Amino acid sequence: MEEEIRAPRLGDAFGRTLRRCWAAGATPGAAFEIIERDDGHLSAADATRYFTPVADLSELDREAVTLAHGRILDVGTGAGRHALALQQQGKDVVGIDPSPGAVEVARQRGVAAELGSIAHPPEGVGQFDALLLMGNNFGLLQSTQMAKAVLRQLALLARPGALLIGTGADPASSDPDHIAYQDHNRKRGRLPGQIRMRVRSGPLATDWFDYLLPSLDELRQLIRPSPWRLETAHEQGTKYLAVLRLQTG
Repeated sequence: MEEEIRAPRLGDAFGRTLRRCWAAGATPGAAFEIIERDDGHLSAADATRYFTPVADLSELDREAVTLAHGRILDVGTGAGRHALALQQQGKDVVGIDPSPGAVEVARQRGVAAELGSIAHPPEGVGQFDALLLMGNNFGLLQSTQMAKAVLRQLALLARPGALLIGTGADPASSDPDHIAYQDHNRKRGRLPGQIRMRVRSGPLATDWFDYLLPSLDELRQLIRPSPWRLETAHEQGTKYLAVLRLQTG
């Protein structure tokens, strides 16, 4: 009789990765973030990138930290690398993340982190003068179909005239696997940079979720029906920093 092949257990795989990395002193090679795409493609990245020291943040990240003002919400804070940079400048920042493990690690590192997401923010979290979507977290727009709703949910967390500051990356690639995936997306009426993925760690896997890598031009189109307007953008190779402002009235 053929043995049953067990599937990964549903759980906080992302948080497990961050906890393992933090427990090892955020040493390179101690833990890797494994991303599984819905076509079976697997990728691995050293989890130390979530613990980048403030002094080593990229130029785009440092620019975002400088621009953020007032009461700040770091959406998808992870291990808190951007929140820590903001705190170092004396800024008032709250981090949220849907991963219990990430929140635990961020708190251990001194971040005021709460369990929550854009759709389900912490109760009583209030409103903010600046919201951050760092680490390519414009990806949280999910898809063409979901972007409008996500942007409206972000607006509910924002004070009048607030800034939405985030980073993204153009999905254009020369990798045959990525080209084939993007071509398949186009055939289904999706943006090429939409990814259905989950995070793996040991026996655990997160739920499948959609993540979007929009080009800057695609981002401009996505925000048109929203209450946000693009104020400035800084491109650096395939990466970019975009600053949106909430329109009032």
